[in-house]
Amino acid sequence: MIPYGKQSISDEDIKAVVDVLKSDWLTQGPKVPEFEQAVAEYVNVKHAVAVNSATSALHIACLALGVTKADEVWTSPNSFVASANCALYCGASIDFVDIDLSTGNMCLNALEAKLKARQQTNQPLPKVVIPVHFAGQPCDMDTLHTLSVQYGFKVIEDASHAIGGTYLDSSVGSCTYSDITVFSFHPVKIMTSAEGGIATTNCKKLARKMQLLRSHGVTNLESEMTESSHGPWYYQQIELGFNYRLTDLQAALGISQLTRVKEFVTKRNQMAENYLELLKQSNDIIPLAVKNDRLSAFHLFVVRLPNLNHDTHAKVVTYLRAQGVFAHVHYIPIHLQPYYQQLGFKKGDYPNAELYYQQAITLPLYPELTMKQQTHVISALNNAIKEYC
Repeated sequence: MIPYGKQSISDEDIKAVVDVLKSDWLTQGPKVPEFEQAVAEYVNVKHAVAVNSATSALHIACLALGVTKADEVWTSPNSFVASANCALYCGASIDFVDIDLSTGNMCLNALEAKLKARQQTNQPLPKVVIPVHFAGQPCDMDTLHTLSVQYGFKVIEDASHAIGGTYLDSSVGSCTYSDITVFSFHPVKIMTSAEGGIATTNCKKLARKMQLLRSHGVTNLESEMTESSHGPWYYQQIELGFNYRLTDLQAALGISQLTRVKEFVTKRNQMAENYLELLKQSNDIIPLAVKNDRLSAFHLFVVRLPNLNHDTHAKVVTYLRAQGVFAHVHYIPIHLQPYYQQLGFKKGDYPNAELYYQQAITLPLYPELTMKQQTHVISALNNAIKEYC
């Protein structure tokens, strides 16, 4: 079976982890700050805060920006549920902005229209907007930043798919157009630390807040304490934090993997070009568009089949898997999940996201994928279309 995604682990990666296993520190040691510094330098940002998942990073990013039950957070419905759940964890309300069908990213025309409508009717504006760099392609962050200044909201980039990508010659994660950026290091992402995530920011205050929140809200810095330290063992809990720490084992793997991100992204772009070449003759398959002012990290290669419906969608995916191609679908619109329907969302709220879901299929893409395998993938897809569409 050709998987839709797969980690690439080298001998150097294994050695890095084994070295930590043989060291004095398995967790809360020197490798986590080393990893943070390496990521910060890679994306050209001042601060990076490593945690045990991108979900945790989104949560503490919202908390650091002061999101509470009095606030609203807006994000894309075309994402994994974590992009929206982070707001609910803070007690805030969640809302969505429909997508651009051609890219899968948040439609900024729809965002602007929604902001204008809220302002004109004196309804609450969002405290935070979370654009999702879907499949690895950065959103139009310059326009979004302009809207954030005009309407007074903060921006968290959900770049779980996008480390190694660029936008207008800036690295994703540099926070040139945002307050905080979040990356995921899950095994199927661009690089991995087994599980793990990181939040980047140029604001020292936000970074320190997230550092406290990831580790129980505890500090051993006397300057942050309410009284003089009792001694070198002393600590105080000054925030209600969480145990969201990354281990040194994971950080060591992340440090090693980071050295190959450029290679990974280059390979993924080459494979995307291979797919596009193989699809040139097909009018029944529409790849997601990538704009020429940005470099996609190509976490996913997604195509749309306009002739699919509810029944044939499942048949095509099942057929592909029977042919040894583990096709997948990213994502089920968040607002159609039962939990979110209980909050009042319903079918028809975000028609582009719903149409996208009806038509979308994710094809395999990972560094070790061969041209022969890609040819087989497209051949199987064409045969499935002939059979069911």
